[in-house]
Amino acid sequence: MENLEEIIEGCKRKEPVFQEKLYRHFYSALYTLCKTFFSEEHDIITALNNGMLRVFANIHKYDAAKGSFYSWLHAVVRNTALTFLRDSKTFRTNELTENVADTIIENPFNNYDWEELFKVLKKLPTDTRAVVVLFYIEDLSIKEITAMLKMKEGTVKWHLSEGRKKLRSLLKPEAFNEK
Repeated sequence: MENLEEIIEGCKRKEPVFQEKLYRHFYSALYTLCKTFFSEEHDIITALNNGMLRVFANIHKYDAAKGSFYSWLHAVVRNTALTFLRDSKTFRTNELTENVADTIIENPFNNYDWEELFKVLKKLPTDTRAVVVLFYIEDLSIKEITAMLKMKEGTVKWHLSEGRKKLRSLLKPEAFNEK
């Protein structure tokens, strides 16, 4: 297999052979990424394919001086998946108005492997899952999630609170070490 730089250059020339190689090379990691946001196979594949189409359309914007190709690719596909999620689902607009700073818990997923994690995440509603994944797995702040999903801050906090409630019943109690 050619090295990644050669594949990227081939993709910049819009050569289908290189686009397929890039797609196949990163398929597993990007499938896993999209699976954290969606439980339906069709939605996972749609998000992944939409993300890769955006990668191919914008690959000329990738700048190696700013970071690794995988980081850029991951961000493009993640943002595309979130756009797909936001556009295909009307988020619940319940809000939590209390200050949740005192109730933020440590990452309950630290002691779980990916297989266990997907089983648990699949049981959360799609919008709540997206917020939980962005907060605990992608390590984004509430303000970043608010901007990314175009939700009110109270709505993001509500989804985190709902997610924690559901996770408490699905995960081992010791996963929730309150701060």
